[in-house]
Amino acid sequence: MQSPWEYPDFDDHEIVHFVTDRETGLKVVIAVHSTHLGPGAGGVRFWHYADPGEAVRDALRLSRGMSFKNAMAGLPLGGGKAVILADDVRTKTPEMLAAYGRAVERLCGAYVTAEDVGVTVADLSAVSKQTKFVAGLPVGEGEVGGDPGPHTSYGVFLGIKAAVKRALGKESLNGLHLAIQGAGSVAGGVARRAAEEGARISLTDIDRARADKLAAEVDGTVVAPDEIMTLAADVLSPNALGAILTAEAIAALNVPVVAGGANNQLAAPGDGQRIHERGILYAPDYVINAGGIINVSSEYLRDADAAGVKARIEQIPVRLEQIWAESAATGRNPAEVADSMAMRLIGRG
Repeated sequence: MQSPWEYPDFDDHEIVHFVTDRETGLKVVIAVHSTHLGPGAGGVRFWHYADPGEAVRDALRLSRGMSFKNAMAGLPLGGGKAVILADDVRTKTPEMLAAYGRAVERLCGAYVTAEDVGVTVADLSAVSKQTKFVAGLPVGEGEVGGDPGPHTSYGVFLGIKAAVKRALGKESLNGLHLAIQGAGSVAGGVARRAAEEGARISLTDIDRARADKLAAEVDGTVVAPDEIMTLAADVLSPNALGAILTAEAIAALNVPVVAGGANNQLAAPGDGQRIHERGILYAPDYVINAGGIINVSSEYLRDADAAGVKARIEQIPVRLEQIWAESAATGRNPAEVADSMAMRLIGRG
């Protein structure tokens, strides 16, 4: 039987917490990768997994990614993530959310929870009745915090522009073709901003109705989910679930730039090198998609107003350029460069 220490994605995680609440049906994995810079912060994902082992894998990978994301964003936070194992009809009850809040509280601040796939701001409000270690709660107009999606999409948009400037020498997205995977909050924000700047948009989502609605807004084209990864375009922007950049997918890419908000886009450690060898410029996901955590962390830490949050998000292209410059100077791929930088920042260099 495989022990937690033998999971391929286990990376000296400080805490891996398995919680079962029989009364509510809650099953959750809470992983804290590092608290070197501060409490482990990251969202809680509500998802149905055919194989429960994939939930553990997600928690381990995503919490490590949050350590790197928070460190590279200059935040006084470590990395953590929670994954609630939903049933096949995705039953979510107030009692289950309350049980999750109690589980977070029992960690005494080692983990600060926030929004992720399948979890809403309203859900977090319910969780906050059981624990104070929550970020991303509803806020008034002009206040920091709340839905991280628009802030994530703003950072991704700025990162795409930086990548296009480096790879294609273009100052604007006007006339360029973006292939966007996803039609949710982050993908929608990216698509709208890019379309306003004159980009042509192709997009996909497993929810066809949602994809059609977004395409109508941005005068874009909807393609089948299995087409987006091979579409000829200027930028592929993955903004759905992770592990989509496999060896096979990378071999079939038909773009000079990959820059998107999805977490853990690289399926395996060697995939960053595979993209690099193909001459495709890659924006490390946990650097480009840090806008959301920058926003909710400012709410939790109370260390910036809305203008300060915006200014911090606008540093994302600067960090990406530092990574790409070091990559160009050393020959190492951007994913490896970013990982090395992050490891040094969390005391594991």
